[in-house]
Amino acid sequence: MSHLSLNFNNLNNFIPEKSSILPSIQSCHEMLERGDGPGSDFLGWMQPTVNLAEIEMVAKSLRDQCEVFIVIGIGGSYIGAQAGLTFLKSSFPNQLDKEGGPDIYFAGQNISSDYHSDLMDLISGHDVCVNVISKSGTTTEPAIAFRFFKELIEKKYGTDGAKNRIVITTDASKGALNQLAAEKGYRKFVIPDDIGGRFSVLSPVGLLPMAVAGIDIGKVIAGALKGKELYSCPSVEENDAYRYAGFRHLLYQKGMTTEIFATFQPAFHHFSEWWKQLGGESEGKDGKGIFPATVEFATDLHSMGQWIQEGQRTIFETFLLIEKSNRQLKIPTSKNDADGLNYLAGKTLDHVNNKAYEAAALAHKEGGVPNLSITIKDRSPEALGQLFYFFERAVAMTGYLNGVNPFDQPGVEFYKNNMFKLLNKPGY
Repeated sequence: MSHLSLNFNNLNNFIPEKSSILPSIQSCHEMLERGDGPGSDFLGWMQPTVNLAEIEMVAKSLRDQCEVFIVIGIGGSYIGAQAGLTFLKSSFPNQLDKEGGPDIYFAGQNISSDYHSDLMDLISGHDVCVNVISKSGTTTEPAIAFRFFKELIEKKYGTDGAKNRIVITTDASKGALNQLAAEKGYRKFVIPDDIGGRFSVLSPVGLLPMAVAGIDIGKVIAGALKGKELYSCPSVEENDAYRYAGFRHLLYQKGMTTEIFATFQPAFHHFSEWWKQLGGESEGKDGKGIFPATVEFATDLHSMGQWIQEGQRTIFETFLLIEKSNRQLKIPTSKNDADGLNYLAGKTLDHVNNKAYEAAALAHKEGGVPNLSITIKDRSPEALGQLFYFFERAVAMTGYLNGVNPFDQPGVEFYKNNMFKLLNKPGY
């Protein structure tokens, strides 16, 4: 059973006959399956298999010994895990989702002294464990953060005590963190050589923090395997990931160069950030690529809604929806009806939220913004795993359709090189 359904009705009249792109999709599909297209050394994500028992064993030991768990990483090294936690846990997990597990915080995704100082103040007096995630071990932002938290843990527990409180996720055989793990005896998980950072959420990179949070990662992988079954199909009519990719490409060819990813649930907040990196870093090359933008409705209907409705017609929208929330709230009746809302009394917030979506989708279509909708059944681990795989497959396809390598990111090095020169790093 699929946990996802798609609605393309609001694309009618905006795109040409999709049959014109079918041969290109077929060709790109064959490249992916044969593994002989651009970036073919990084197709490990296509087979979401992992040693779940080892991850769960280490996660349990971390849950048993710490009150606070710090995940250190940047980009794909942290955002997938944070997307999973935000989607699968409550809105306030560190306050509500105790269940014997630690509070979870993220570090190294920025270079803010205020943020990291405040975080260290917050965890003072608590038992702490750290998972640092970096393939090279020398990425500036997480490497700096790790210095702080490694020092904190070693001062508090000693060098020997730190061995069971620091977990490394890094390259199999090379890099600074790999060497450090060998020297210090830290437990280590491997980032597979054939999986790039933004495609790594279904590896130990994303799964270990989720497991520490008490999430059933076996069900996440089961959902991803369902996604593999559904989205490896060569038939575009039967493969929603390819249909989505094909429509994105056709809209892009018509000059709609920005995709607005719109959600109506805060549970999707970090998933949207994960999607933004996946699309932006995979497709933005050689002067090409759809620009990925995110909005969170209804909030942004009161800020970005005007621009979307009547701004430049260079955009299309993808709505990501949840069919059923974890909990339901019904609107109460008011005796004097001063706010005029008694006509909604007895209705659920989900009902109102859904009508807000329907109204926005219709208004934006009438305003010249083509849009499509992706609906997942619920906030389950299986649905999340399938959703991750859906977008990975779709973005890989869109990159190939646009003639770029979806699995490299050469442009990222330009800012790094400039920063190293300005910081007087040796060799720069």
